[in-house]
Amino acid sequence: MKTIITMTMNKSFLTLFVMIFLTALVASCDFFRKGDPVGSISEVDADAQYRDSTIYGACGKATSMNSLQLITDTGDTLVLSLVNAQEAGMVLGGIKAGERMAVVANSDSTEAVQVINITALLGDWVMEDPIDGSGEVGISIKDGGVAESINHTTIQYQSWRLLNGELEITNTRDDGVDFEETYRYKLLYLGPDSLVFQETEKPVNETRAEVFEYTRQKPKEHFDPGFELEDSKFEDFVF
Repeated sequence: MKTIITMTMNKSFLTLFVMIFLTALVASCDFFRKGDPVGSISEVDADAQYRDSTIYGACGKATSMNSLQLITDTGDTLVLSLVNAQEAGMVLGGIKAGERMAVVANSDSTEAVQVINITALLGDWVMEDPIDGSGEVGISIKDGGVAESINHTTIQYQSWRLLNGELEITNTRDDGVDFEETYRYKLLYLGPDSLVFQETEKPVNETRAEVFEYTRQKPKEHFDPGFELEDSKFEDFVF
């Protein structure tokens, strides 16, 4: 009886050992075949590209010419140097107390690498229609990440966000194919009435990445509701 139990245990142990060995062998073959197993450094780096390191908050009253006081969304108060960002032209949209900011900072959050005034970014931006120049087309950048098209017949903007200092816009097309397209742009200039950004990657078969130059859409003029036309008489039209 004891011999039978011992043989059974040995058989079970041998079976378990074979299973472990085969599992390890398959994993090893898969590693060499793919050359890049799940969880590798390259995949971690790819994920990092889509991880937003931007600091969001409001411009504080203690902001000066060369430093930004940022009251962050998490409740912290940071004081960041603006010197290098100003020299590089990376303070976009100006700085004003109370307005919302997006800041890309150095590793210890003492120096601003790029500052984007989100309040200045919001609004309706238009350019001359590149197809025939007969009118204006553009994008409406709204609070809460909402984007809308202005006079576009085929492109319908859906959303926008800032990702590590770049502007990301998602849209769909009215061409019978229902899928979303997402593009990322480098902000080149943001002023009271001007917005300029450039594609981060040039399209296939293109020599350079396209630059888009917008101006802030002016509000439509309205007549004074109190304006009244004078009554005309027949003799007024007799020559």
